[in-house]
Amino acid sequence: MTILDSKGRLFGKINILDLGAALVILLVILGIFFFPGGSGSVAQVGTKTVPIEVDLVVRGLNVLDTQQLYAQGFNKGGKTNVIIRNQPYGQIEIKSVEELPRTVLVPQPDGSVKELPEPNRANNFSKDLRLTVAGKAKITNEGPVLGNSKVKIGMPIELDGFNYNFNATVIDVRLKEK
Repeated sequence: MTILDSKGRLFGKINILDLGAALVILLVILGIFFFPGGSGSVAQVGTKTVPIEVDLVVRGLNVLDTQQLYAQGFNKGGKTNVIIRNQPYGQIEIKSVEELPRTVLVPQPDGSVKELPEPNRANNFSKDLRLTVAGKAKITNEGPVLGNSKVKIGMPIELDGFNYNFNATVIDVRLKEK
């Protein structure tokens, strides 16, 4: 009995091509489960993760009752989902929520200008908010990164929750060194 016959079978029973394909599949499965790749990409090697606080401002949020917004967790100590440049980051902690007063500039008789509170109108549903959110960011040479997106002053961030979805603008980024 020969090792390889005329039909390409080992010991007359197993086709050598089938054996090769089975070996390749077995090696791939072993490679995936027993030798998984490292976490992150090569570009993230050497980066460190630090706590970060980001101040956001929301201008002209149209809402009937802000208390209903706060009742579903959009308040200090709550969490909100963050989407940066159409890339979901995940949940981030809300450190503070502050309603900003609406003001108008009023010229004075002496030529100066005063900033005075806007007169209350019954049908004014537009609110301005200042938020502080906190999370963990990777620090790179180009600045802090949440998820896969850089966080910089002036960029829009989308906030999404149970009963809200609106955009805010970054006005400050603070790194909290450990």
